[in-house]
Amino acid sequence: MKPFQTVPPRIEQADVPLATLQQQVAAIVTGQRNAQLLTEAADRTASPSDRLAYQLDAWLVRHPNAPVAQLADYPVWAAEMTARENANREARKEA
Repeated sequence: MKPFQTVPPRIEQADVPLATLQQQVAAIVTGQRNAQLLTEAADRTASPSDRLAYQLDAWLVRHPNAPVAQLADYPVWAAEMTARENANREARKEA
């Protein structure tokens, strides 16, 4: 064995119950089908913003462990959006 190769795990360590394997395969197939549907929707839409949204969604389905922003990453964002919405409501009342 070459020095950069690792010893493969024993089959007992790689073996999983059939039900677990079936669930994992079903999840993979579902993700692939969803990504394909989103890609097809992106190809059919005439809206550039919808196309981008569908493509992003398809990418996220294909990469479920991708790091995405959380609300905690932007602690003042929710308050800022609420203030803007309130200001817009007030401006519409005055007009």
